[in-house]
Amino acid sequence: MTTNTATTRTPLAELELFADLSKSELRSLVRLMTPVRVRAGRDLTREGETGREFMIIVDGTATVRRGGKVIATLGAGDFVGELSMLAGIPRTATVTADSDLTVEALNRREFASLLDESPRLARKVLISAIRRLHAVDHSPAD
Repeated sequence: MTTNTATTRTPLAELELFADLSKSELRSLVRLMTPVRVRAGRDLTREGETGREFMIIVDGTATVRRGGKVIATLGAGDFVGELSMLAGIPRTATVTADSDLTVEALNRREFASLLDESPRLARKVLISAIRRLHAVDHSPAD
């Protein structure tokens, strides 16, 4: 992954995750985030590894694999890394860029600050994490 400070940012307010945030909350969020370009074929996360960042896909698509099995495809507005950040557990899946991606990244401290500053956003992230865990736990057995 490479940081690219010249990246044109998609307005975060257009992403469903941030739709309910105030202008002030959005400004705080933008200050915390780092735009990163990820080339197609690169992993954003690797199952079993320690998580160090939370990432929001701004542009492009990625595939999520658990145990080598495809479990989801992600695009703009989707995010990864919340489980490692919330629970301090190893990554639960490998996420690979299908196309060149633009992501906005937050490290553990920035992620915690973001959730502390915005209870509405914290609730959305938690609900999404629970839904993802539920979907994986209740997926059809091979």
